[in-house]
Amino acid sequence: QVQLVESGGGLVQAGGSLRLSCAASGRTFSSYAMGWFRQAPGKEREFVAAISWTGARLNYADSVKGRFTISRDNAKNTVYLQMNSLKPEDTAVYHCAAPERAGWMSTTPGGYAYWGQGTQVTVSS
Repeated sequence: QVQLVESGGGLVQAGGSLRLSCAASGRTFSSYAMGWFRQAPGKEREFVAAISWTGARLNYADSVKGRFTISRDNAKNTVYLQMNSLKPEDTAVYHCAAPERAGWMSTTPGGYAYWGQGTQVTVSS
């Protein structure tokens, strides 16, 4: 059974940085793309970033391009989200996600079968 556990969230002032981590277990991590999504109160879950299984392909939401960086360490079964120049509108619960099929990479929540419990990121103005 695939398990995803996020960490690294917290409270930060606008302009600050945070690094989120997502530790995966339960299958061969290196064969699967990974994604990060976020959900603010009263809003739908939205795509943030995705990375292919090799790390060669990256995809970002327009709202985070140039500020956020997704990366992965297949030896540690971990995917990261480095968030810089944070804004109050980045406040949300951040979830990592994994697809059912190897090689599948998506920017929509429906493209992912497994989800972590989320980590809260709060950016104060």
